[in-house]
Amino acid sequence: MFVPQQEAWLVERMGAFHRVLEPGLNLLIPVIDRVKYVQSLKEIAIDIPQQSAITADNVGLSIDGVLYLKVQDPYLASYGVEDPEFAVTQLAQTTMRSELGKITLDSVFKERESLNIAIVEAINKASASWGIDCLRYEIRDIKLPPRVTEAMQMQVEAERKKRAAILESEGVREADINVAEGQKKARVLASEAQQVELVNRAQGEAEALERKAKAKAAALRIVANSLAGCGKDAASLAVAEQYVAAFSELAKETNTILLPANSGDMSSMVAQALGIYQKLQATPFYTGKNKDSPDREGNFAAHDPGIDPAEPLSSNEGQNSTREKKAEANDLKQSEDKLIDEILTKK
Repeated sequence: MFVPQQEAWLVERMGAFHRVLEPGLNLLIPVIDRVKYVQSLKEIAIDIPQQSAITADNVGLSIDGVLYLKVQDPYLASYGVEDPEFAVTQLAQTTMRSELGKITLDSVFKERESLNIAIVEAINKASASWGIDCLRYEIRDIKLPPRVTEAMQMQVEAERKKRAAILESEGVREADINVAEGQKKARVLASEAQQVELVNRAQGEAEALERKAKAKAAALRIVANSLAGCGKDAASLAVAEQYVAAFSELAKETNTILLPANSGDMSSMVAQALGIYQKLQATPFYTGKNKDSPDREGNFAAHDPGIDPAEPLSSNEGQNSTREKKAEANDLKQSEDKLIDEILTKK
């Protein structure tokens, strides 16, 4: 008799177990020897039907799987159990139900691999006397009640919304930080630029004021030298003219005129200016050029020892001096009249 590869034939002689036939040619005695069991030594996949189970947090579910096993001892598989596949299937179902009752619903999804290993170990421990070795167990489908499925879906959506909100808030925070840093840098740069501008402007104004003061001092020196002894009167005259000019500008801009606390100051200023004009008319002018007396353009000539400032003028020079004095007197008179008209008009 020829036995196929990966099969084990169990032979009984006269009703009692005799031997296991190996693959290949084997001789049997007719009528006395009889093949009682044929066991496959290949790996077998058994479908575990769907069954109900309750988790540790009292959630009912339905679960099924696939069991992979192999016959290791043909004698025990034949004489140790009546139907090995049925026995292993029932053992797998009860073991799976027992293991699911130890964990929660969340752990069923998270610890699926560990659950498969626990079921395999439990089956091998129980089926050791059957000559069968359970290689592995794989959970195939897990079905939950509709309400539990809806609740889990809502939980998943809430978790996704939470993550989206967190990501959005982090993005807004990063954007606000970037904007704040940009505004900070812009303000720092603007303040530095403004500081430089103010420093430059202050330096320019200081330089301008310094130059104006120097020019004013030079002008006053020229006027004082021209008037020979009336420098103080010249300064008073300039102040009076500026006072009148400033007071006149106030009346041009608006209908409201600001008057000083003592309105008689204006009259005193005018009287002082008129007195200066009259004093200037009585001051003699010299045409002699020396180092102390400038000409009419304000230029000082080099000292000429041949000309004496106190020496009387010749007839032509006296006539020219008289005409110049009259012209200057007329100019002063016109300026006096103009000044009085302006004061009376503004007052």
